[in-house]
Amino acid sequence: MPQIGVYVLQGTRHYIGSTIDLDRRLVEHRSGHTHTTRRIGNWQLVGFFPCKSIAEARALEKKIKQSKNISRWLVEQPRNTSVCAGLVVGSSPT
Repeated sequence: MPQIGVYVLQGTRHYIGSTIDLDRRLVEHRSGHTHTTRRIGNWQLVGFFPCKSIAEARALEKKIKQSKNISRWLVEQPRNTSVCAGLVVGSSPT
C-alpha cells in the first residue's frame, strides 16, 4: 500500500524527500535514479513522517529543509507521530 509522507535518508549527509509511494521511491534511490543519493554513498532510511496528502508532505519537506536542523526532526518524530497535522497547505511554514 502506498505511503504518503516525507522521508529522510542518511549516508555521508542527509537527503530529505517527499513521496506518494515510499517503497517505490526507495527502489528508485537504490537503482541510482537520483543523482544526489548516488553521491551520498551507502544510505539508510532514518526517518519517515506520514502525511494525509502529497501537498501536506511537500509543505513538511519544505519546513524541515528550511529549519536546517534535521536531527531535531528525527529526535522529535517518535514523540509527535502526526507532524503533518496542523500544517496549512499553501502557507509559508513558520
